[in-house]
Amino acid sequence: MLTRLTVEKPRRRLPRSVREREIVEAALRVFAQRGYHAAVVDEIAEVAGISKPMVYLYLGSKEELFAACIRHASAAMTAAFRQAADGGDAPELRLWRGLSAFFGFVAEHRDSWVILHRQAPQLGAAITEELARARDAVMDEVRGLVWRGIADADADEGEGRLGQEDADFVAQALVGAADSLTDWMETHPEESSERVALRLMNMVWVGMRDVLDGEVWTPPA
Repeated sequence: MLTRLTVEKPRRRLPRSVREREIVEAALRVFAQRGYHAAVVDEIAEVAGISKPMVYLYLGSKEELFAACIRHASAAMTAAFRQAADGGDAPELRLWRGLSAFFGFVAEHRDSWVILHRQAPQLGAAITEELARARDAVMDEVRGLVWRGIADADADEGEGRLGQEDADFVAQALVGAADSLTDWMETHPEESSERVALRLMNMVWVGMRDVLDGEVWTPPA
C-alpha cells in the first residue's frame, strides 16, 4: 500500500526561483516513492501546495519536471563534493573529504539518489543526457584531484610514470566503485560515510600510490 505523502500548505507571492525549487523538491519525493511512471502531476502539485496547471506553467511536462529533478539533485551532490574537497591540503585528503561528502549526501538525501541512480538510467534519451551531464560534473572534480595527486608525486620523484589517461582511468574506477557502493551502504547502515570513503581510498588510492612507486603487478607467464 502506498504511503500518503505529507501535503505542504500553499504559500503565495514567492519568487519564481523559490516556487520552482519547492515544486522540484515535491517532485523528488513523489518520483522517489512512486517511480517515474506511477507518479502523477496531481500529487506533485498537492505536495507542493499549488494547482496542477501551475506545475505545468513553471516546469512544463512531466518529463521536463523529472529532468529538473535530475539537475537539482546533481547540482546539490556536485556542490557537496566540491565544497568538501576544496582547500589547500594534499589531493588525497581532499579526495577523501569529497568522497565522504558524496556518501554523506547519498545517505542524507535518499530521494535524490533514487532519482539519479535507479530511475533516471531506465528512461528516455533526454533524461539520459541530463544524467550524463550530472555524472560528467562529478567525474571532472574527481579527475582533477587524481591528476593533481599524480603531478605532485611526479614533482617529488622527478619523473612521470602516469599521465592524464591514467588519471582518467583512476577517476572512472573511483566514481564507478562509489556508485556501486551506494547500494552496498543500504544493506550496511552501520558503516558511516567517512568509513566507506576510507575503505574505497585504501582500495584505489593506495594501489595508485604503489604504481607511482614503481610497483606493477603482472600475471605469471
